[in-house]
Amino acid sequence: MGQYQRLLLIADPSMRHHAALQRAMALAEASGAALHIAVFIEPLAVFDDNFQELPREGQLEERRRWLQKETAGLSAKGIPVTIEVVWSNQPLAETLLHVAQMQPDLLIKDVQHESALKRVFITPLDWHLLRECPVPVHLVSVAEHVLPRKVLAAVDSASPQTQIPGLNDQIIQAANALALQCDAELHLLNTYDLSPAIFWEGAAGAAAWSADYAGELRNSLHLAFDALADRYGVPPERRHFVMGSAINTIAEFALQSQADVLVMGTVQRHGLETLLGSTTEYVLYQAPCNILAVKPPAADAL
Repeated sequence: MGQYQRLLLIADPSMRHHAALQRAMALAEASGAALHIAVFIEPLAVFDDNFQELPREGQLEERRRWLQKETAGLSAKGIPVTIEVVWSNQPLAETLLHVAQMQPDLLIKDVQHESALKRVFITPLDWHLLRECPVPVHLVSVAEHVLPRKVLAAVDSASPQTQIPGLNDQIIQAANALALQCDAELHLLNTYDLSPAIFWEGAAGAAAWSADYAGELRNSLHLAFDALADRYGVPPERRHFVMGSAINTIAEFALQSQADVLVMGTVQRHGLETLLGSTTEYVLYQAPCNILAVKPPAADAL
């Protein structure tokens, strides 16, 4: 992935959240990419009592004026900005249609925070986008820095038999593209948990657990991780090989390292896994930073 050419922002219809808008405008200015901003208003959604008193066209016009005001400075600098406000009860379908028509380099959106109880019964829009959007999805919860200063790519150095083909490369390439356009540091993170492999080996009788076996397994993972980092020229001080379960360890390291954006992969979920959600989906609600989610090459819709 090279210089961004087209960015698509799905703006918050309540007009209360600005983090994604600030990030999208900053990226457009830094890269010179054309920015299209879409707002989807659901007829039955309650954003503000005052808005509900306005007729339909009044609600649309109110948001158009808001976006025009927010983006006036960007337009004055010659960055192409287009605005669209749509009345629709299918924001997911509208978003995916816009992605298919525009083919943006990046879809940007504010994180939609939902309670754990609600997520049991209703799949959040953000989760749908992580699963179904064919282009990288940048979900923004905070914009302490309008352009990220540290981009952290979470990769997996497990054996090729257990990896998603090409996903590590997609993650690093997306992270590197963002870092280059923002003049940010690129860091790689690999978390590993030896207990499942050790348990399987012991249960199968293939090998008795020992400190030597655990050390050999760790060393093989570390060597694979270093080989991956070498391919992309990541210096040793920006490589992080950390033991622990993925969900907790990734979120904790993102906090400790003060990462601005955490880049992760999304994969197809089936059956119970779809109900439980993927690692990326759960890290979305735990990580103290923004998420950039990418798919494997030629992946089917999630």
